[in-house]
Amino acid sequence: MGLMPLSQSEEDQKSRIGRGVLPAVQLAMDQIRNESLLNPYFLDLRLYDTECDNAKGLKAFYDAIKYGPNHLMVFGGVCATVTSIIAESLKGWNLVQLSFAATTPELADKKKYPYFFRTVPSDNAVNPAILKLLKYYQWKRVGTLTQDVQRFSEVRNDLTGVLYGEDIEISDTESFSNDPCTSVKKLKGNDVRIILGQFDEEMAVKVFCCAYVEEMYGSKYQWIIPGWYENLWWESWINSSHCLSKNLLAAMEGYIGVDFEPLSSKMNKTISGRTPQQYEREYNAKRGDGQSSKFHGYAYDGIWVIAKTLQRAMKYLNATNKHQKIEDFNYTNHKLGKIFLDAMNETNFFGVTGQVVFRNGERMGTIKFTQFQGLEPPKDKTIIQEELRKISLPLYSILSALTILGMIMASAFLFFNIKNRNQKLIKMSSPYMNNLIILGGMLSYASIFLFGLDGSFVSEKTFETLCTVRTWILTVGYTTAFGAMFAKTWRVHAIFKNVKMKKKIIKDQKLMVIVGGMLLIDLCILICWQVVDPLRRTVEKYNMEPDPAGRDISIRPILEHCENTHMTIWLGIVYAYKGLLMLFGCFLAWETRNVSIPALNDSKYIGMSVYNVGIMCIIGAAVSFLTRDQPNVQFCIVALVIIFCSTITLCLVFVPKLITLRTNPDAATQNRRFQFTQNQKKEDSKTSTSVTSVNQASTSRLEGLQSENHRLRMKITELDKDLEEVTMQLQDTPEKTTYIKQNHYQDLNDILSIRNFTDSKDGEKAILKNHLDQNPPAQWGTSDPSRTSKDPIEDINSPEHIQRRLSLQLPILHHAYLPSIGGVDASCASPCVSPSTSPRHRHVPPSFRVMVSGL
Repeated sequence: MGLMPLSQSEEDQKSRIGRGVLPAVQLAMDQIRNESLLNPYFLDLRLYDTECDNAKGLKAFYDAIKYGPNHLMVFGGVCATVTSIIAESLKGWNLVQLSFAATTPELADKKKYPYFFRTVPSDNAVNPAILKLLKYYQWKRVGTLTQDVQRFSEVRNDLTGVLYGEDIEISDTESFSNDPCTSVKKLKGNDVRIILGQFDEEMAVKVFCCAYVEEMYGSKYQWIIPGWYENLWWESWINSSHCLSKNLLAAMEGYIGVDFEPLSSKMNKTISGRTPQQYEREYNAKRGDGQSSKFHGYAYDGIWVIAKTLQRAMKYLNATNKHQKIEDFNYTNHKLGKIFLDAMNETNFFGVTGQVVFRNGERMGTIKFTQFQGLEPPKDKTIIQEELRKISLPLYSILSALTILGMIMASAFLFFNIKNRNQKLIKMSSPYMNNLIILGGMLSYASIFLFGLDGSFVSEKTFETLCTVRTWILTVGYTTAFGAMFAKTWRVHAIFKNVKMKKKIIKDQKLMVIVGGMLLIDLCILICWQVVDPLRRTVEKYNMEPDPAGRDISIRPILEHCENTHMTIWLGIVYAYKGLLMLFGCFLAWETRNVSIPALNDSKYIGMSVYNVGIMCIIGAAVSFLTRDQPNVQFCIVALVIIFCSTITLCLVFVPKLITLRTNPDAATQNRRFQFTQNQKKEDSKTSTSVTSVNQASTSRLEGLQSENHRLRMKITELDKDLEEVTMQLQDTPEKTTYIKQNHYQDLNDILSIRNFTDSKDGEKAILKNHLDQNPPAQWGTSDPSRTSKDPIEDINSPEHIQRRLSLQLPILHHAYLPSIGGVDASCASPCVSPSTSPRHRHVPPSFRVMVSGL
């Protein structure tokens, strides 16, 4: 009957013991069968899982008794509480129990547990060895620190009895339940230098943390504690204390652990015919990648103990009572039970754990002392280990997620721009240029992924390639975005700063050429940079630092950089070009600040973008340079600057358009009137020219022309009064009148032609036609016969007088005011040239030379 915890819980150390010994048990049973040690019988082990629980362990035991076959012995017992309950009842069932892992001293009481044996030494077995250690170093004064658990209290009580008669003073005895710091302080206050501790791994972490705080470690103190802790035991409980790992390691340095030897170090052959070293190799091969346990050797020897006990019992029965056989055993057969008990006490052989012999049921084992000297032996010189400073994966993931959100936003703006490209508001804002702005922003976003890749993600060769790729992508993305923004702003500037008001058409193809020219400058700089002085992967080494884990090594941090020989010069060239581009954008934004058409004018938002991007780039460049030895901080700053600049630029360009399109779709047809003022130096004086009412759409154009025409007609009325006086004075000089009539009459016919707005839309022509029909022009050059007089000087309002006045008045008015309403093309620079020569005018009959009721 095998009783042991076998559950698959990884956190249960007792379960790991049960699973760890099974390969050793199976190995021993196979070897016993092969040797036919119990011929004609063979060992059969029935396993029952106790789960280290008293109730479940008792139920498993009673089920085995009631429903199973007649078991000859009980093998197992790992957990002290379950083992003690079952072991106390074994006498009533005439069953002998052999344990391989129960070390509690309580089970050593033979009056209470007469049928209990164990192949593993008791915890008390270490006390005689501790006494010899104290005598060897002549330590006469010690103190004890014990956890309030029965297992440890029994060991301390036994040790106190051992030391009492050996002239060794126990100056202080301390115990604790959860917080050992108070007890540690008392030990220090009593000047205890040699401390004998009894506690488990979890409390050991707290004890050494308190010892570090109280400075009870180093060459002045010696801690002696149990040695059966798991490997790297402190790592499992480090979170239960407030100390760092290196602090614990400093306090633990030099402690001595006392424990039994799991396998014999002798090279002698064991009862199985194998040395302990050969057995260990077979055990490791048997378990493979399964759990291991330090009790596997004791379990292996335990199976051999049971086999040899049954063999002796069989021999005894054959020699004394041939009618009774071993298969006749039952739980009421006291005689056979006593035979098994006596045969067990006679055990004496050399096993893989050493000499196996029982004294009052207790195994006399070999005790070993181990001193903790760090994780490895001391080095004969300082070991320098280079460690790459790399970008944190969580930080890279967070910034990549933000970058992806930015790219999704840019894609949404692209979809919005393409979908509404035929909307007047979007169409007037140059949708193709908007697409380039979005493309530049997405390229800038994409560069963040490349900036976060370092030696922890890619190879050295790939990292060197990334140095060039990410520089190109960021540079091209920046120029594409801001180049397109500035190009379409330049078109607005070029149209509305046209002083001569010539018809000027700037198509998107020309803007593409401008952006392409900017990119060409970028490519020239980058190609020269790559050919002349390419970026290389360089490794910068920093001063050595102590190992954070407390190991006996020094850490030399190294960091990867993308650099070349003349890095400062190349960066200066790139920054200078980008700076000039930003200044050009600022100039255009300032020049077009008075354009009041939101669909055309982005000067306000361009100014805000340039300001934010400029400030952030300056701050980002400075901070990234100062934090070049901190890759996480540097990458975080660079990524956030790129994300902020790209996001704020795209939002300033597209969010106002999106809001306007949803709230006021007709905004593109409003606020069409704008005004520019430009001072122009001439040779002798400064003339200020105000250009108003420039048409952008059919409705607003007609309204502006009508308003301006009304104003000019009022001006004509005023000037007519002034010219009337001049005409009166000219009445005394008929020769001048004759000269005017003869020489300028034909010029007047040519000059005073009605302008046909050939560049207007069909709707405009229809409006103008209706207006002319309602207000027919007066026909000059004809006279009413009823009012004709032979003497032109006698009647000042006669047709000849009027014709004489108009021969002087109308050419002046025509050249002074007609250009401002679009009547004369800006290319008609001389007042002596007829407007009919302009391609925008057509010749009309002389009967339509003057239009009194005009536009």
